Amino acid sequence: MSQNSTNYTGAAGANPFGELTKMLEQFKIPGVDMSAIADARRQDVESLVQANKAVYEGMQALANKQTEMLQQAMQGFQSAGASGMSDPAQQTEMARKAYEKALTDMKGLADIAQKSQADAMAIIMERAAQNMQEIKKMTQPK
Repeated sequence: MSQNSTNYTGAAGANPFGELTKMLEQFKIPGVDMSAIADARRQDVESLVQANKAVYEGMQALANKQTEMLQQAMQGFQSAGASGMSDPAQQTEMARKAYEKALTDMKGLADIAQKSQADAMAIIMERAAQNMQEIKKMTQPK
């Protein structure tokens, strides 16, 4: 979020926040710094982009973990089928281990989802706190 508006370029190579600043400066309102407002909105957009990136990375981690879980389950099925277990005690023990593994995996998935959401929320909360400070600065008499 430490980038300034001159570093941001859109798909067309133009700086949309620079254009917004120019447009807002046409409406001169005494005591209101329109460029500060435009800069604050740019920071809002950057924060949303970072939050979306955190969520996307979390979704990728979830998908990777689910793929890993599926591969392990398939390997377990193949090894169980190949061993030809007929002892009920062995089958019960294998089912117990599979159940425990499933619970552990579900906890891992929940942890990944929770971390992703917490990271995204932290970014948004940080920006909200910055917005409050900006509002305080703007409303102080000069």
